[in-house]
Amino acid sequence: MIPGETAIRDTVPADLPALAALYPAAFPSEDLRLLVRELLDPGVRALSLAAFRDGGLVGHVAFTTCGIEGCDDPVALLGPLAVVPALQRRGIGRALVQAGLARLSAAAIARVCVLGDPGYYGRLGFAPERGIRTPYPLPAEWDGAWQSRPTGADLPCRGLLMVPAPWRRPALWAP
Repeated sequence: MIPGETAIRDTVPADLPALAALYPAAFPSEDLRLLVRELLDPGVRALSLAAFRDGGLVGHVAFTTCGIEGCDDPVALLGPLAVVPALQRRGIGRALVQAGLARLSAAAIARVCVLGDPGYYGRLGFAPERGIRTPYPLPAEWDGAWQSRPTGADLPCRGLLMVPAPWRRPALWAP
C-alpha cells in the first residue's frame, strides 16, 4: 500500500483492540464498544469494514442485516461509523460507506437505513425515511435523523424494522 493511501477490508478478530480504542476517541460521550463487539459476533449477520492507513486502523463501519415486519426482503442498518478524529473530513467515512453500499447491493440488500446526522448522511445519498419505523420511538428533535437510501431497485416494503439483539437496547435509539 502506498503511504497515506487508505485500504478497506473486512474486519477480523485481531482488529478488536484497535476498534476498542477507536470508538472512545471518535465518540468520547458515547460507549459503543459493546455494540461493536456484539456486531462482530459470528451469529449476527453484519458486514464490518475497517479502513487502514500507514498500517493502522483509522476507521470502521458496520452494516447489520435486518428485516421489516411482514416483509421477506432484507434491509441493512448502517452503524456505527467512526474515523479517528485526526483524519475526519478526509473521505475515509465516505469511502467506508460506499464500499459497504456496493457490497450490500451485490448481496441483494435493496435498502440501507441509518440514524444519524442528516447533513452528513444526506451527502451520501440518504434521505428521511417515513415508511420503515424504528424499533423504538425517536425524540421529536431527531426528525430527519432516521434516513435510508436504496442500493439498487426500490424496496416496496413498509413497516417496523426488525433488528437483531445487539440493537434491541432502547439507549441506542435515544439521546
